[in-house]
Amino acid sequence: MSSLIHPVILCGGGGTRLWPRSRQQAPKPFLRLLGERTLFQQTLDRVSDRSVFAAPIVVAGVAHIPLIVEQAAGQDIAIIAEPMGKNTAPAIALAAHRMPAGEVMLVCPSDHYIGDTAAFVGAAQSARQLALDGRLVSFGITPNAPETGYGYIKRGVSLPEGYEIERFVEKPDLETAQQFLAEGGYSWNGGIFAFASDRYLSELAQHRPDMAAKVQAAVSDGASDGITFTPEEASFATIDGDSIDYAVMEATTSAAVVPVSMGWSDIGNWQALRDAREGQSSGPHELVDCVDVMVLSDGPRVSAVGLEDVIIVVDGDEVLVTSGAGAQKVGKLTGASGR
Repeated sequence: MSSLIHPVILCGGGGTRLWPRSRQQAPKPFLRLLGERTLFQQTLDRVSDRSVFAAPIVVAGVAHIPLIVEQAAGQDIAIIAEPMGKNTAPAIALAAHRMPAGEVMLVCPSDHYIGDTAAFVGAAQSARQLALDGRLVSFGITPNAPETGYGYIKRGVSLPEGYEIERFVEKPDLETAQQFLAEGGYSWNGGIFAFASDRYLSELAQHRPDMAAKVQAAVSDGASDGITFTPEEASFATIDGDSIDYAVMEATTSAAVVPVSMGWSDIGNWQALRDAREGQSSGPHELVDCVDVMVLSDGPRVSAVGLEDVIIVVDGDEVLVTSGAGAQKVGKLTGASGR
């Protein structure tokens, strides 16, 4: 067993709530939304210190493999090409099968923003120690607002590098979220995890034996070209997909959390992106007497007067206008769904 942490970067989801900038052929992870590097490239950058991290495994749909190869630009990565999306629990199991037993995996979404890389690396090292002790670890994001769009983690008994998880909490209403913030001891569930590869597979086999068996069959009958591994499609297609949260983390008795404040955002919608960009617009625009208005245009000049809490996005032949409160519903638009 090596001392390195093995990053597993998940490139699933369509990013429909960031339509029209995010589309099926080029979804959220592969866009330059914050800076000159895409969110996927920034994720690679965070795990680039080879004294701490092994070369990453990237799990993605077949359609996005060319984007991954292009944006990784010759970096040392391994790729797992999912025949179809089955949510995070099977995707992580594929990666666990493709590394030696006992190695510590660090599961990272490819479409999140993290402003403080040093804090991220420190949390990863703490999580590794807990994982070596048999724990399944969640990163607990320190909340700075009573956010209703995230699940929460309540901390329990203190551990040397973190805490036991007392319970997971579904997305709360505003009053409950305000109570969590005032009470303390709660973190946002940021969707970043660490555990030993064999421990994850044993927990999956215990709590979702059918899923575990079908993933193992898909791996056993899969094929590799040296860089990209493709699971056998027939077995993988029969998997009843689910998230790691429901399939494993909420079922295990060994869950732990490492609280961390690292300038994190899941960039889950246009309002979240506006917050992360601190309202900064881009592209040709003019704003007069506007408050909390962000414009992103890749072509036509956008002019606005006397508006408040509005986000305007121009992408090719599509225009989106939404309030911050309405941003959660963008994914329900006809254009976003590809219809």
